[in-house]
Amino acid sequence: MRNAARNRALGCVVAALAAVLTGAVSFAVTEGHAAPQLKDVVFAPHRAVYELSLDSTRSGSSVTGVNGRIVYELSGNACEGYAQSMRFVTQTVNQDGNLQTTDLRTSSWEEVPAKRLRFSTSTYQNEIQAEQTQGVARRTAATGTATVDLVRPSTRQVKLAGDVYFPIQHSMAIIRAARAGQTILAADLFDGSESGDKIFSTSTAIGRESKGPIVSLAKGTNLDQVPSWPISVSYFPTTPEPGDTLPLYEMSYRFHDNGVTSSLRINHGDFAIRGELKELKYFEASPCKAPTP
Repeated sequence: MRNAARNRALGCVVAALAAVLTGAVSFAVTEGHAAPQLKDVVFAPHRAVYELSLDSTRSGSSVTGVNGRIVYELSGNACEGYAQSMRFVTQTVNQDGNLQTTDLRTSSWEEVPAKRLRFSTSTYQNEIQAEQTQGVARRTAATGTATVDLVRPSTRQVKLAGDVYFPIQHSMAIIRAARAGQTILAADLFDGSESGDKIFSTSTAIGRESKGPIVSLAKGTNLDQVPSWPISVSYFPTTPEPGDTLPLYEMSYRFHDNGVTSSLRINHGDFAIRGELKELKYFEASPCKAPTP
């Protein structure tokens, strides 16, 4: 079950961070309706396909080969919220030559600002469903503690203590920090992964803004001309065991100003996976509803 838990947690984070997630959105309230201000950066709804391969292994690693694909889609708008869906399929070969296929499927909807998060995750091992998580996280404000009502794996209620970030909100904070020239961002993240009650402690390192040819694909999208930042996010348990100092895993990628992620690398410690952006298609954002008269 170690590989299943690893892929499950990883996939939910990929759904949150390898997505079309952009800038720091602030809101002006007009007649009871939250509308983005003119200088706000909103998400560019799109479909992105990443091909996965084994990037490196450490001595003694049981993994000798990895291939797979991530297909990610985002839709919605900056007035009501954004929906995300992802399918993350990997085939892993161990030292004995045994092949394991893991199929992770996630979907979520996050209100903007981050007062509500609906999430659903299903994990299949060799075409047999292994685990499923489904629930809704709510709070009265866009910051602070939240309550999670879980439906799966069991019906129960969970309290999330502290100032917890939801996935899109976390990505907004990363862009906000990058644009301000900050190099480090620390945040506690809840994305509904694992058993639906886990909080990750994250530390994000942000590099210098870049322009120019970075990815060779996505012709016609002008992605190479979009400013971007190299990002590295380390994920830690919020309740580490004594002596635990290493992250559960690390994700590094190039975060473009329009929200697209490229040059993805996921480091599990004993092995690392590389994700290459192969397809990118933009969609029209759904229109914001008119303010209530």
